[in-house]
Amino acid sequence: MNRLSAEDVTLAYDQRVIAEQLSVEIPDNSFTVIVGPNACGKSTLLRALSRMLRPSSGRVLLDGQVIQSMPAKKVARTLGLLPQSSIAPDGITVGDLVGRGRYPHQGLLRQWSSEDERIVRESMASTGVAELADRLVDELSGGQRQRVWIAMALAQQTPLLLLDEPTTYLDIQHQIDVLDLCAELHEEQGRTLVAVLHDLNHAARYATHLIALRDGSVVAEGAPRDIVTAGLVEEVFGLRCQVIEDPETGTPLVVPAARRARTGSGIAAATATAGVGKD
Repeated sequence: MNRLSAEDVTLAYDQRVIAEQLSVEIPDNSFTVIVGPNACGKSTLLRALSRMLRPSSGRVLLDGQVIQSMPAKKVARTLGLLPQSSIAPDGITVGDLVGRGRYPHQGLLRQWSSEDERIVRESMASTGVAELADRLVDELSGGQRQRVWIAMALAQQTPLLLLDEPTTYLDIQHQIDVLDLCAELHEEQGRTLVAVLHDLNHAARYATHLIALRDGSVVAEGAPRDIVTAGLVEEVFGLRCQVIEDPETGTPLVVPAARRARTGSGIAAATATAGVGKD
């Protein structure tokens, strides 16, 4: 049995159902990426997997236990989360915020240690924010803040790490830096990562396991090489495209059809429909 899974969950906000009887298993030691169009349930599923959203029915299991029944600190020592939007306390510095990632490891008999200090420093260095340690978080740019939050999630040092759109606000270089870091955490440290990404090509390049959602249901899942096809992209995103081999990595690369090819078929269909009405 894999460490993290959802079984027949119904997910809703204020009676608005996002997904019904949705089941997913996160393969252990994978870099799993969840993709799909806007409002398909990607972030909602991640919130449920991280214990932030209680399913209306069904259950989320962490190490064989219903996650809602587990003590919060135990969950926090096992599973780290980078939410889609995070708000830092007023007046907090970067170093102090990243240090809060060590909170789940503190207790009456274990206070701040030199190991905590080392882990915080390494987390800031790996995300490129070490030089910002004494800066106030609310003075930073959106991209800098995003990297600080990632550093805090890394400082938590959990075997499972969930990231909701970790490349938001980042320019292309920092997007690749963050995804390279995720790949290193997976490959070199054996962590299981689950990320929501909007960029399908980034997902296909970095994921070892891909989950494609549409309207709260799993359309396909598996290794990107096995499931990313032009047919799947059109089914999930409604986009005509070609899928070719990425010349750098050999992974699937989605090339959208040219505007004329995409709009021409729509114009032809509309003309044909209009013609039917005149005959």
